[in-house]
Amino acid sequence: MPCCFEEREHLTDEFKVKYNRFQRVPFIHDNDFILSESVAILRYISRQYGLGEEWYPRGSKEQALIDEYLEWHHLNTRLHLTIKQYAWIDPTTGEKPDLNQLETWKKSVHTTMDKIEELWLKNHKYICGDTMTVADLFAACEIEQPRMTGFDPIKGRFKLESWLNSVRNQLDPVYSEAHLFVNKIAAIQEKSKL
Repeated sequence: MPCCFEEREHLTDEFKVKYNRFQRVPFIHDNDFILSESVAILRYISRQYGLGEEWYPRGSKEQALIDEYLEWHHLNTRLHLTIKQYAWIDPTTGEKPDLNQLETWKKSVHTTMDKIEELWLKNHKYICGDTMTVADLFAACEIEQPRMTGFDPIKGRFKLESWLNSVRNQLDPVYSEAHLFVNKIAAIQEKSKL
């Protein structure tokens, strides 16, 4: 089922019963098996069907390094890059964002970007080494989203810009297609600054 967040289909009882009890994407249905949450889906698909060795290697140590980032990601990259939720008017209440809270979140984004550069990209081209893995895809997708608010978390950060451009280039045209909505909204935000 294609999901359209603009129409808020994911908040319906039907969606909750048929597609995802958490009323979010992503989710998969593999015959009668229903699963949500991106990391759980990744690990299930890897075990059940195999992923390309380059994305999620079978080697215990290589996979552990990716898992280490994926676990860190939830309470760091994902949590702190939710600035997009604070930078727009809340569509459910019509309230404008609290500017003090917005500045606090921007600082946490900068701290998270510092940590990605210092902890994950310090000695490597990619998050978990010198080849791209799903860890890079998870990080890149999260880092792209704040641009929809007019805030670019990697602006002026050579190491992060180089890494993200490498991810984009290696995965295009699929990457650009997957980020079509993000890029469209980011372009509108950029024009509004002029």
